[in-house]
Amino acid sequence: MAEFLRGAAGFPTVLFTSALLVVIGFWLLVLTGAAAPESFDADVATDALSLGGVPVSVAASLLIAFGWFISLAGSVLLNRAELPSVPLHLLRVGVLVASPALSWWVTRALVRPLAKLFPDEPGPSRQDFVGLTCTVRTGRVDTGFGQAEVVARDGSTALVQVRQTGHDVLGHGSTGLLYAYDDAGEFFWVAPYDKALDPRG
Repeated sequence: MAEFLRGAAGFPTVLFTSALLVVIGFWLLVLTGAAAPESFDADVATDALSLGGVPVSVAASLLIAFGWFISLAGSVLLNRAELPSVPLHLLRVGVLVASPALSWWVTRALVRPLAKLFPDEPGPSRQDFVGLTCTVRTGRVDTGFGQAEVVARDGSTALVQVRQTGHDVLGHGSTGLLYAYDDAGEFFWVAPYDKALDPRG
């Protein structure tokens, strides 16, 4: 244990130890809900390092963790080895240089399979329905009641809650236009829609 602590607190591992403590603190905040995993996303940085495909927080965490482990292993091996002909401080500098390079190589190998867990395309959102037409499926639509069927751009259908602010007649089978979404009430504002008046034909 003493050897481990000496290695973690000694040069060059101490540089990675400090960064690793920040990483651990960040993921503890994520687990408690005080931070989001995407808080530090900057795709340009990960793409430049060929580590794209996963959130920056994941790539950076892996890079730092592997760098710390490789640096610690190198420091412990140097402490155990007896190399009187080579100055120890030069070997430690060599470990400092080699650790990030080896860490990048290992992280890059892991990022490729992990990227499959992080699809590029965002998931479907209710905001995607705004601007689409719908077919009313209830007998009426007013300020407190109404449902309609909407066809998404990918061809899938969904039954959504709709409301209107006026007194337009929107009954079963009527066509409406979803023009806004109310996050608090979780419903869409709808207005009558006449296909004959659509300038797009």
